[in-house]
Amino acid sequence: MKCRIAVLILAATVLWAFEAGAAETATPPTKASLPSVPPGKAPFPYVWGKGFHILPETTSDESGYFSLCEGRNKKIYVGTAKYNVDAFLVEFDPQTEKQRVVVDTNKVCGLTASGYAAQSKIHTKNFVGPSGKIYIGSKQGYRLKDDTSEYAGGYAMIYDPATDKTENLGMPYPGDGVIDITADESRGLIYIVTCEHQHWMLYDLKTKKFRELGPILYGQPSTLVDSRGRAHCLTVDGHIARYDPDTDKVTIEPFLLDGAPMAVAKMSNPTWQLAADGRTAYLIYMSDARLMKLDLGSDDGQPVQAKTLGPMLEGEHPDSRGSLSIAPDGRVYTVIRIDNKTGFGGGYLHYLNRYDPATGKMENLGVLAVKNPEYHKAAILGPDGKPKPWTHGFHTLPDGTLTPLHAHMAMVVTADNTIYVTIIYPFTLLRIDEFKTAAK
Repeated sequence: MKCRIAVLILAATVLWAFEAGAAETATPPTKASLPSVPPGKAPFPYVWGKGFHILPETTSDESGYFSLCEGRNKKIYVGTAKYNVDAFLVEFDPQTEKQRVVVDTNKVCGLTASGYAAQSKIHTKNFVGPSGKIYIGSKQGYRLKDDTSEYAGGYAMIYDPATDKTENLGMPYPGDGVIDITADESRGLIYIVTCEHQHWMLYDLKTKKFRELGPILYGQPSTLVDSRGRAHCLTVDGHIARYDPDTDKVTIEPFLLDGAPMAVAKMSNPTWQLAADGRTAYLIYMSDARLMKLDLGSDDGQPVQAKTLGPMLEGEHPDSRGSLSIAPDGRVYTVIRIDNKTGFGGGYLHYLNRYDPATGKMENLGVLAVKNPEYHKAAILGPDGKPKPWTHGFHTLPDGTLTPLHAHMAMVVTADNTIYVTIIYPFTLLRIDEFKTAAK
């Protein structure tokens, strides 16, 4: 890729957010000062990570989705997409750097269907329960020309690393795949969101039955269960659905952002996570770099109040996919892609960002970079030694640094502050050790 040198443009912003009746100032993302930039030197810091090629036999197009987590056993679990064939959960051991398939959807569910009828993705966010069990679901892929097969529906599954066995819970909603699964193990309940029609389903581990809770949900949502055991999810019309298992009732609460109803037109696929207090949630939309803080602690029948904390990153056409994670110390991390307007190369740049609730400080930590590009040279080659079709997910900057180009798909901060990011084409697990803390 030829690179053009242009004028560097930096912008500074002042971000103001108001928290629970008191003014809170969020400082703008920090940026490297650039009195002069020598030719060939990057005008931004790098966040270096080691790349690992996810087992190529588990994908068809070198891709996966939001399916990423750390297990209680400190191992990393990644869901993959093998269109028209099958879907897998892969285990990565950080100690040995070895991978293995732990869930083969077809084998677990006794399936043989292919084409559009196949279980082509594990797209769910890999919910990890206190027991250590990992909750996942399967969904359909894309219909190819002349494929007349019909998709029967996705499956909900539980993988237990302790026994290395997977339980098939069955099909939550015929015809729909599974896009999210969240467990409340203390109550024996599992919340499932389907796609493409976003039904909110409840599975009772005692009765082993599914039932629909009612409201139609938005985009590719996930369920959050607060400290009172109430489940929350975003609705298609910009509200928050709340289910209270103690009363077995669903209420639809107004979602107020900075005192005004959430504008549906400004919503895009959300990523949110519950903080340690069990009532605070942080949310970012895919196409909006602003970080939002929600209070899920209101009583039933009362609005859910949210405040804008400010943009985590300045830049054009922000894109954040499955990439918000709260670290053990409470700080909020995101990965956001923006257009590369620095004049240092072209395409896009993927930044790691951090928000500290204790100080209100936003930090731009730098551009994701691969410190072992030799992995990439091997990953893009097929068995015949020729480049595979799906190898366009990275690009090289003028200083020779390999960096993601098109799309990251998920990010998680682990118990020791190691950061993992998945990137497609080739399907890559990027491990960032820069912020790692000593094991406790």
